[in-house]
Amino acid sequence: MSFSLLSDGSVVQHEQHDAIVPWWSFTKTVLSAAALSLVRDGLVRLDAAVLDGPFTLRQLLKHEAGLADYGELAEYHATVARGERPWVVDEMLERLDATRLRYTPGVSWRYSNVGYMYVARLLERLTGLTLDEALTQQVFAPLGLSGIRVARTRADLAGVCLGTVSGYDPGWVYHGLLVGPVSSAAVFLDHLLAGRLLPDSLLREMRAARTLGGPIPGRPWISFGYALGLMQGEVDMGATLCGHTGVGPSSVLAVYNCDYEGRRATCAVFRDGPGEGIAEQEVVDRLLATLKPEKNDA
Repeated sequence: MSFSLLSDGSVVQHEQHDAIVPWWSFTKTVLSAAALSLVRDGLVRLDAAVLDGPFTLRQLLKHEAGLADYGELAEYHATVARGERPWVVDEMLERLDATRLRYTPGVSWRYSNVGYMYVARLLERLTGLTLDEALTQQVFAPLGLSGIRVARTRADLAGVCLGTVSGYDPGWVYHGLLVGPVSSAAVFLDHLLAGRLLPDSLLREMRAARTLGGPIPGRPWISFGYALGLMQGEVDMGATLCGHTGVGPSSVLAVYNCDYEGRRATCAVFRDGPGEGIAEQEVVDRLLATLKPEKNDA
C-alpha cells in the first residue's frame, strides 16, 4: 500500500492510505523534528552536551555519538523472534555494554537505536511530558496531524497492519514505536521539509548529511548519507531523495521526499514482508513518474 502527494498537498495516487501501520525507524525522523523544535524554542542547544553524556544533541541525531546499537546483538533478534517480553532498559544496556563508547563522539558514524532512546528521554525531560504528549505538542498538532500514537504494549497494536508477524511487543523498540496512517507519514515529511515546522536555518542543519558511501547493493541509492534523523542521497536520474526507511520483523515503511529539476513530491510505501530496497525502489519509481515531465509526442 502506498500514498503519494505533490508538494502543494494534492494527492496524486493512493491505495489504502488510511491503513494504520508501524512507522518503525521513520519514528526517528519525528523524534529529530521534535528535538529540533526544542532547539528552536531555546530549550536546548544543538551542540551542547546533553543527558550528562559526552555527546551533543547533534551527535545523537546524526548517529555520531559513539554509541552501540542493540540491533547488533544476536540474542536480541532471537529473543524477539521467540515472542518473549522485552528486556527492561537497564538489562538491555548491560547486555550491550552501552557505557563503553565505540569511538570518540563526532569522529565516526554508527547507526544506534540507543542514541534515539536518549533523544526520546531528552524530549520527556525538557517538556515534562510523556513522549506521546511531547510529540503531539511539538510536532503533530502544529502540523494539523492526528491519529498518530506511541505503541507501548501488544494491546496497542490491535488493528495495526504489522505484516505476517503476530504477537510482536513494541517494547522492543526502545526509542518508542509510532503507529499511524500511511498518509500521515507522507504528509508529515512533506510539511516538515516544506518548512512548516522549523525555521530555514534549522531545516538546513537537519538536512546537512554525513556522506557514507556510494551505491548500496539491492537498493536504489547511488550515493548515500545520514543527516539529523534523515537518510539522504542521490538516486536515478540525478534526483535527490530525503526521508527514512523503517524496517520491522515482517514489514517495511519507506517515506521519502524527492527533489527533481525544481519539482518536489513525497511518497510513503508500506510493504508486508522484508525488503527495504524493494520498498525504496517503489518510492523512487512512483516519485519520478510523478515528477518527470511527460514527453511531447507531437
